[in-house]
Amino acid sequence: MAHVLVLCYHAVSSTWDSELAVTPSQLEWQVSRLLRLGYRPATYHQAVTAPPARYTLSVTFDDGYRSMREQAYPVLSRLGVPATVFVPTDYVGQDSPMSWDGIENWLGTPDEHELCPMDWDDLRWLTWRGWEIGSHTMSHPYLPSVEQPDLDRELVESKARLAEELGRPCRSIAYPYGGVIEQVAEATEAAGYETAAALWHPVRDHDRFTWPRVAIYRDDTPWRFAAKAAIRLRQFQGGIGRSAGRTAYTSPGG
Repeated sequence: MAHVLVLCYHAVSSTWDSELAVTPSQLEWQVSRLLRLGYRPATYHQAVTAPPARYTLSVTFDDGYRSMREQAYPVLSRLGVPATVFVPTDYVGQDSPMSWDGIENWLGTPDEHELCPMDWDDLRWLTWRGWEIGSHTMSHPYLPSVEQPDLDRELVESKARLAEELGRPCRSIAYPYGGVIEQVAEATEAAGYETAAALWHPVRDHDRFTWPRVAIYRDDTPWRFAAKAAIRLRQFQGGIGRSAGRTAYTSPGG
């Protein structure tokens, strides 16, 4: 049985003092440590559907901040790690900062430029280098609170837009804020996705539509990071932390 560890990051920045932004050196240390422990990297879809090694690592980023290409890619390229970026398609390519509950407090500050998204050329550039681009819906709502017609539109239209712009199928989605209930998971499967990422605390191990990720933040010290990864591994080995329903821990910003 493969042990799949999926990390969830958001932004990468040396200067942005947000819990969502790890530094390049943090990212490099964290991923390098797991590689030294024997993990082998894969994109999210591959890790969940066909893990290439007994210990498989998937590095994912939510929201599509511009720092993915500028700061995350150079670090992960040196390590030989392809990542997955989940983007809200309504924001891709806009010149102004993105804004939703959890990040809007940075608007009007010297750091608001950190909220600017990548454009479609950036995303194409990453796909050509082996990264996976997945959906983060269209407008980044908390999906358990969205009515069915709007839920379906958020799922279907973001998937179609990504396929159109990138010239390849969009197979994966990450739920904004990690929010998922049974209705959301069923609508995601009906929309044609093959895999969907929630957030840890795990909701149902080995369920392709509520796959748990370990959220990593700026204040995660080396000890805390190691503990998070170890807890997730113990759950695979011992089968603990399962629940019959589909609910998830929610991220403060993405």
